[in-house]
Amino acid sequence: MGDVINLNRFRKAPAKAERAHEADANRAKFGRTAVEKARDDADAARRKALLDGVKREE
Repeated sequence: MGDVINLNRFRKAPAKAERAHEADANRAKFGRTAVEKARDDADAARRKALLDGVKREE
């Protein structure tokens, strides 16, 4: 005889995998430290200042 499988577990597996993928994305997006957030803000400000510095006046 074959092995007994739980069909509910088999049916729910794709949804569980999708939730795990979404949780990983949220951890990457929201799970940053204050230092990482400050560094990203400083980088964005530096890039904006660099672009504004080379902008032509019209």
